[in-house]
Order: sequence, then structure tokens, then C-alpha cells
Amino acid sequence: MMRLRHSLRWALIKAAVAGTTMVALAFLIPLGLMVQQTARDRAFTAAERQAAALGPALAITTDQDAIARAVASTDAGTQGRMAVHLPPAESAGAGAGTLSGPGGAGGVASAPGATAPGAAASGGTAQGGTAPAGKVSDPAVAGAAAGSGPSAGATIGEVRALAADVASAGGQGRSFTVEVPGGYALLQPVAVDTVRTAVVEVFVADGDLTRGVATAWQVLSGVALGLVAVSVLVADRMGARIVGSARRLAAAARSLGAGDLAVRVPVDGKQAAGSPEELREAAHAFNAMADRVVQLLAAERELAADLSHRLRTPLTVLRLNAASLGEGDAADATRHAVAQLEREVDQIIRSARRAPEDAPAVTVGCDAAEVIRERVGFWSALAEDEGRRWQLAGADRETPVPVQRGDLAAAVDALLGNVFRHTGVGTAFSVDVLATGSSVIVLVGDAGPGFTDPEAALKRGEGHGGEGSTGLGLDIVRKLAEATGGDLALGRSAVLGGAEIRLRLRSRPDGTVPPRTGRRRGRGSLFAR
Repeated sequence: MMRLRHSLRWALIKAAVAGTTMVALAFLIPLGLMVQQTARDRAFTAAERQAAALGPALAITTDQDAIARAVASTDAGTQGRMAVHLPPAESAGAGAGTLSGPGGAGGVASAPGATAPGAAASGGTAQGGTAPAGKVSDPAVAGAAAGSGPSAGATIGEVRALAADVASAGGQGRSFTVEVPGGYALLQPVAVDTVRTAVVEVFVADGDLTRGVATAWQVLSGVALGLVAVSVLVADRMGARIVGSARRLAAAARSLGAGDLAVRVPVDGKQAAGSPEELREAAHAFNAMADRVVQLLAAERELAADLSHRLRTPLTVLRLNAASLGEGDAADATRHAVAQLEREVDQIIRSARRAPEDAPAVTVGCDAAEVIRERVGFWSALAEDEGRRWQLAGADRETPVPVQRGDLAAAVDALLGNVFRHTGVGTAFSVDVLATGSSVIVLVGDAGPGFTDPEAALKRGEGHGGEGSTGLGLDIVRKLAEATGGDLALGRSAVLGGAEIRLRLRSRPDGTVPPRTGRRRGRGSLFAR
């Protein structure tokens, strides 16, 4: 999981989620707010329709029973959400006068279009008595005195708005909404006649204002999540193709670094399908590089084989000359060296001509003490001829190291060859082997002048050993040490006073260092031989 969090595939997924989320929010939030406003407008529009439905009834009559039946016929009235505020009856005092007539002095006569208080008109003739109350027989009569009539400012239905708001709506002659407990009240004025105005009140609950909004938000949220899921899926598939191509390229590079010269990155076919063009170009470049490496290695092997083959002629001459030396230790050592040189040249030629896949399996590891005893014994013959005193210490027990026998022998020969090449005849030298739990240390010291520039001596090809020196000996030893995790160091011998070379080969990966099993001999035992 931690590896996925830091991969290109995870980065693409996060970018897709971020981009899709921002786009979805940019569109869905305004859309949700618009749905909410639409639901609010729809509720108030429905209330206005309910209020307008009473307009014809109020224009015809203000009778409470008739208006109550009209309110009950609407949906809002059925649900108890509508109220009608009727105007007071029209006052008749302005059109009446006091007359003396046949009806008696002090009697109140009926003028046309009006009735006396407490009396009724019958056929338009004034009576000396009082007519039965509550009966209207002349349809031309428009109203009664103040306080009479069936609808003097009556209200039908459940009232929620304040009286001041109702009066304001009737006085201004325009509709508006006011906030009431549980919602809003729509106050719609309706003209009853040229003078009077009724007010229709329709209650709009808070639930009506948000009806369907929650469902709309859920649907929009589901759409947003669906878009994010689709974008994640697309980004994951695209990232899988890109990451797969990159991993194939990385695996091929590791294989090439491990020595597999035949590895190539597929650039065509099913494996390369869907790979980005940039990674295809990288794959082509990698394949071209691998081909070039193979060509260079082949040319290098051919060059090594040709050079080794050229050495056969002088080697043949040396072998013939060595055969004519007669008997003796020096002659035997010379013949042994020539024979070994011929074997090495033959091995180089065979290795150069052999294809990499035909190389035999090599057992890595050898006994360092055994190899060092063998090589010191070989150089001891030359040391006796030159009058050099020498010693070997610590090579009396098995000390395994993870290097090939031939490579370690070449390294020891390079170290001892430096002593003979860079010191005068008769200069003493010593070889000490120190074994620890994790390393094997080989110390080669001499009684010569030592190193004038140790850093330059370790640089490849920069040694100045005179004629016959290539400056590669110590570099070869250093590479062998570093291949095991060890190192090569130059210094001054504490016993002989000259140069000292320390070769450290790691035998184990752990860093524990138990006591040394080998000890260096003192100066008194140096010249025992």
C-alpha cells in the first residue's frame, strides 16, 4: 500500500479525483441551489393560484356561507391553510334624511335606496309600524346601517397573519408574503367593489418550500460520485498502462545490468499496446543501447583474443629458451612461469571466443590462506635469487573468501609484483593474513622507500613503475576488494618501515569483528628464513 501511494498510478488517480470533484462541484452546487429556488417559487405560485381561485366568488358575493363553500372547494381550504378577511358592510348614513310625512310626526321615512333603522322596506312604501327584522325584499337595497348585515368585517378560515399585515395588504392593494410560525402567509387583496377590498390569506408551510429539494440533492450527489468513480476507473486503467510500460523498461534495465545481454523491451504487439509514445521512444532507445553494448563487448572480446594470439609467438620462444636452461631451481621456476603464462593466454583466448550464454558455471569462493601460500611460494624462488628476506604469517588455517581462486591469485601476484618492481634487490618483504568474523585482511609490507603519492598510486593507469609497468595492478586489486564489500588502503609498514598495502576482503555481510586468529611476527622472526 505504501508503494502504491508513491507511484505514478496513485498520482494519476488523485489528479483525476481532484479534477472531477472540482468540475462536479462547479456545476452541481449552482444546479442544487437553482432546484431549491425553483421549489420555493413553485410553492408560492401554487398559493397565488389558490388565492386567485376565490376572486370570482368574492366579486359576486360577500356572504359568509357562500365564501365558506368557495374556500372549502380549494385544496388549501381543505387543508386548513386558507382564510378570507371580508370587508365591513357599506355604511348607509350618508344617503338618509329626516322627513315628516303621513306616517306621523317625528317618524323616519324611507328614502329611495335606504331603510330606516330597525325597519324593512316592502314594495317601496313606508309603514307607520315596524316591519319584521332580517328580511330584504328589494334587491336594489345595497347595504344597511353600521352594525347591521351578515359580514361586517368577518373572517372565514384559520388566521395566521397579523391584523396589521392584513390591513396593510388591503390598503396597499398589492400581494406580499409575511413570515408566520411554521412558514409564510401569502396575502392577496381582492376587490369586492369599487370601494371595498377583501384579503385572501394562504398559508405556505416550510415543508412546501423545500419539497423535493433533498431528493434532488441526493440525485446530484449520486451523479457526482458516479462521475468521480468513472474518472478514477479511467485514470487507473490509463495509469496501469503507463506504469506497466515503465516497469517493463526498468526490469529490462536491471536485467541488462545483471549481465543479460539478450534482454529487450517490447515495442510492438500486445505487451506494448496502450503504451505512451514517450515510453515507446525510451524503449527504442534502450534496445539500441543494448545492441550497442553487445557490439562493443563482442569487439572487446575479439581484440582480447587477437592480442592474446599475438603473444603465442614470444611465448613459444620463451618456452624453448626455458627448456634449454638445464637443471636448477631458477630454471624450474622459469619453466613453471612460462607454462603458467601459456595457460593464462589460452584461457583468455577461450574466454574471448566463447559466447556469454556458453560460459561454464563458476564456483565463487576459495581458501585465501591456501592461495596466498601458493603464490608466496612461487615468488620465494625469485626472492632467494635476489637476496630478499621474507616472511609469511597467519596463513596456516583455512580462511574462506567469496572470490574466485584465479582472481585472488592475480591480486596477490599484483601485490608481490609491486614489491619486486618498485624496490631494490635485497629489500625484505612480508605477507600477513588476518582473519576476523566478517573479513580477511592481507597485509603486504616491504623495507623500501614507500609511496610518495598514495592517492595517485591507486588511480587507474597513473602509476609510475618504470618500464614494463601499466599502472593497473593496484586498480585490479581494489576492484576485487570492492566487489566483496571490502577496500584497499596504502600506508607505511610499522615493522619494515617501507610501504604497506592492506587488502580487506569481506567474508560475511555482518559487521561483527571477533578477535583475530592470526598474529604478525615481530621483527626478530622476520629474517628466520
